[in-house]
Amino acid sequence: MKNSSPDGFRSHLIPVSVILIAIVAIWYMAAFFMNAPFQRDLDRRGNVSSTTIELIGKTMVQPKPVLPAPHQVAVNVFENTMMRSVTSSRSLIYHGWVTLSSTVVGFAFGTLLGILIAVGIVHVKALDRSLMPWIIASQTVPILAIAPMVVVVLGAINITGLVPKALISTYLSFFPVAVGMVKGLRSPELIQLDLMRTYNASASQTFWKLRVPASIPYLFTSMKVAIAASLVGAIVGELPTGAVAGIGSKLLAGSYYSQTIEIWAALIVGSLLAAALVAIIGLIGRLVDRSMGGRAV
Repeated sequence: MKNSSPDGFRSHLIPVSVILIAIVAIWYMAAFFMNAPFQRDLDRRGNVSSTTIELIGKTMVQPKPVLPAPHQVAVNVFENTMMRSVTSSRSLIYHGWVTLSSTVVGFAFGTLLGILIAVGIVHVKALDRSLMPWIIASQTVPILAIAPMVVVVLGAINITGLVPKALISTYLSFFPVAVGMVKGLRSPELIQLDLMRTYNASASQTFWKLRVPASIPYLFTSMKVAIAASLVGAIVGELPTGAVAGIGSKLLAGSYYSQTIEIWAALIVGSLLAAALVAIIGLIGRLVDRSMGGRAV
C-alpha cells in the first residue's frame, strides 16, 4: 500500500527540492568555468579588464555559450512555449507534439507486442527457451546503429514520416514490458496455482483470474520504463531522417548552427515530456489498482 498522506508528500518533496537546488547550483558553476575561457579571450582581444564579478556576469549572458546557464535555458523554453503559436515551427510545443505522436504510437505497439511475447513465453516452454535469449540479445545492439537502417529500408519502399520513428520506439519499448509481464505472470505462488487446480479451474480461468491480476503491478512498472524508452526512440528516429519537426530536429538544428541554448531547451522539454508521460502511466496504474480493490494509505 502506498502512502499518499500530506506528511508522505512532504517527505518526498524536501529531498527532491534539495537535489534540484544542488543540480542548479552545480550547473551555474559549470557554466562559469566552461564559458570563462572564451570570455577571457574576448576581453583580451578587446583590451577589456573585467573584475571577477563582471566576468561571472558575462559568462551567464553569452549568446552562444559552451554551456548555457539555467536561466538562459528557462527563458528560451518560456519564449518558445508561451510566446509563440503552437503551429509555429519555432514552438517547442509543436515540436513536442510531433515527437509525442511517434512516442505514443510506438509505445502502444511495443506494449502490445511485449504482452503477447510474455504470454507466449509463460505458456509455451519452447518459446521460453528459444525466444527469451534472442529478446535479450536484441537489446545489446545500439539504437543509434539500428535507427538509420530502419529509416533507409523503409524509405526505400516509400514509408516515411511517423512509421519509421514509431517502429524504433516499438523496438525500445517492447523489451521492458515483455520482461516485466513475464515476471508478473509467473509471480503467483505454487500454493495459489494448486488452489486453482483444486477449484478445477481451466488454464484460461487460471490465466484471467490469477495470473493477469497478479501481473498488473509489474505491467505498469515496466510501462513507466517503456514510455520513457519510447520517447528516446522517437527522438533518435528523428535524427537520421533529417526531420524538420520534432525534438530531434531541434537538436539537429541547434548542433548545425551552434545554438547551444536551443539544444538545452529542447532537452529540457524532452525531459519534462518524459516525466509527464511517466506520471500519467503511474496515475493510470493507481486507478487500475484501486478499481481492483487496492487502496492507498
